[in-house]
Amino acid sequence: MAKILKNLIPFFLVLSTICSLPTLSSAKKNHGFSRTISPAKLGLEQEKLSHLHFYFHDIVSGRNPTAVRVADALMTNTSLTGFGAVVMIDDPLTVRPELSSKLVGRAQGIYASASQTEVGLLMVLNFVFMEGKYNGSSLSVLGRNSVFSAVRELPIVGGSGLFRFARGYAHASTHTFDLGSGDAVVEYNVYVYHY
Repeated sequence: MAKILKNLIPFFLVLSTICSLPTLSSAKKNHGFSRTISPAKLGLEQEKLSHLHFYFHDIVSGRNPTAVRVADALMTNTSLTGFGAVVMIDDPLTVRPELSSKLVGRAQGIYASASQTEVGLLMVLNFVFMEGKYNGSSLSVLGRNSVFSAVRELPIVGGSGLFRFARGYAHASTHTFDLGSGDAVVEYNVYVYHY
């Protein structure tokens, strides 16, 4: 009898292991927080590539600035780059370089001086559109802006509205910079894949 039990122990170990494995039907079940769906269920059709062109007005001077410094590390820092400074923005986006031209949206978010050796900004912002078919939609930017480079490339990491599932990049080039006031106009060319 002891010999029979000794021979059955491996059998019972294998059987208990098999019984504890999830079955194929339970592996396909919804576990409460996630599931796989078809893109068609969300109304997603063929992906397209769009080009947007506008001007970004960063106004730090005057009675109603659109860019306001909210943190500063200059007291503990001797960097000429402004390392540690954080600026909150709500900058107008227009179709022409003149601030009086048609408003198409706003750039809302923050930029921060993130380099001790050059003027390099961490940009975390949304381009929020208010005009045409993109009214109410936005694009999200998260990247590095090396301010004194002729053209800077910033990643588009997502979006909302008509820009859901967006990805792409933005080229930024300084159109004008006023040394006295610190105000800047930056030309943006944005290339974005979306549905």
